[in-house]
Formats: sequence, structure tokens, C-alpha cells
Amino acid sequence: MKILKVKFSGGSLGKNLGCEKSPDLILEGIKSEEVKVSNGNIDETMENISSTDGDILVGGDHSISYGSFKGFSKKFKNHGIIIFDAHPDIYPEELTLFGKALTEKQIITHENWVYCLIKEGILKKENLIFVGVRAIDEKEKEYLDKNRIKYFTVDRVFKNEEDVCDVIMENAINFDGLYLSIDIDVLDPAFAPGTGYREVNGLTSQQLFYFLKRIKLMKNLRRIDLVEINPDKDVNDMTVNIGMKIIKEFI
Repeated sequence: MKILKVKFSGGSLGKNLGCEKSPDLILEGIKSEEVKVSNGNIDETMENISSTDGDILVGGDHSISYGSFKGFSKKFKNHGIIIFDAHPDIYPEELTLFGKALTEKQIITHENWVYCLIKEGILKKENLIFVGVRAIDEKEKEYLDKNRIKYFTVDRVFKNEEDVCDVIMENAINFDGLYLSIDIDVLDPAFAPGTGYREVNGLTSQQLFYFLKRIKLMKNLRRIDLVEINPDKDVNDMTVNIGMKIIKEFI
């Protein structure tokens, strides 16, 4: 199993600087390699990530998933992704980023990386599943609903996590290659305070591990990433320790 450190925070819009430090802490004592990144050059970093093979990637901000999934998608004809995240990261291009409208070229960030994958034809909308979302921008919700993208809110998980997991696995089982992306802010800040966006009413750590223990049994699961853990914002290493447990669940 090949594990990669992606120490990159250049896609965080300055909102989660420090998350580039987490791979070294999470993977302490675990054999891993390092992807070459440049926090001042998003395009170069995405190209480096997309051209690197790996089974588990540890970031870094969530923009790294764009490069990782782009490279991953070339290996499988029918590829799909399950994303655990408090936010759908699917801001449409008409929104302003970095204080200016984006027109000719979309900048890959941790707020729009999923949208960019869809826009560029890398990810089919029907092969996308969100779990644990609870902070959805109005335009994001409009985009999700208009395109019939599957998403399971925290409230739905709370009602019946077993049923939600069954539905997720039933939808993902036919992918040739399944990608799993875990943004730590899917957890309630009571369990994972060390992140850039602390959204209350999140999943418990027990609920997350219930999903992960079942999903890891899927034979088409080919790549995993863990992102958005920020040691500078952590409390008593709680979030870093959960990150370690997540990685160890898969190795």
C-alpha cells in the first residue's frame, strides 16, 4: 500500500493555512512518500498530484482531491466518488473567488474542486455521493438539486445511519473504481476541532467509523484521501489523533 503526504494549503483561500502541517503528524511512524507541491502554484501542484500513484493521500486542503481524482479517473472507465464533508465544495463558476469573478479559467480551490471536476467532464454527476453535508450555500443547493446529485444530510444520517449506508453502497457498488474522500469537518467540532470550518451538528466519530468500516469492505475501493486537518487549530491533538485512527483503519 502506497501512502502519500500532500502538504498543500494553497487551495484554502487563506482560510485554513496550517493544514499543510498535518501529514507529518498523522503519518508519524507510518511509511509514506511525499508529493512535490508549491503553495504558490496551484496548477503545478495539481499536475504533480494527478501524475502520482497512491492508495491513500493525506493533505492538506481539500483542493488536492481535484488533482488526485483527475489522475485516478484515467485508470477506470466507470469511476465514482463518495465524499464525507460538511460542505459540498461545488460553488458554480459565477461566484466570486479571490475577490474577482472567474471567467476564462477556473481556479481550483477547496470550495469548488468538485464543481471543476464536473465542469471539465472528469466526474459524472450521477457518480457522485455526498455524506454528512450541513452547510450548503443557496447556489450550491440549486446546483445539486438541478443536477440531481445524490447527497445525504446530517439529519438524514441521524435518522437511520444503517439505511443511508446501505443506499450509498448500493449506488457505489457498480463503479469500476471507487474513490473515498474524507474532509474532517464532516465531524462535529466536539470530536474534531482542528479544522478551518467548524460546523456544529456534525457526525460523531462513532458514526463516521461505522461508515468507514463498511465502505472499506467494498472490493472496488481503490483510493482514499483525508484532508483539512489543521494542527494549528487543534485542541489537545484531538483531530490529529482521529486522523491517525482513520488512516490506520485502512492499512
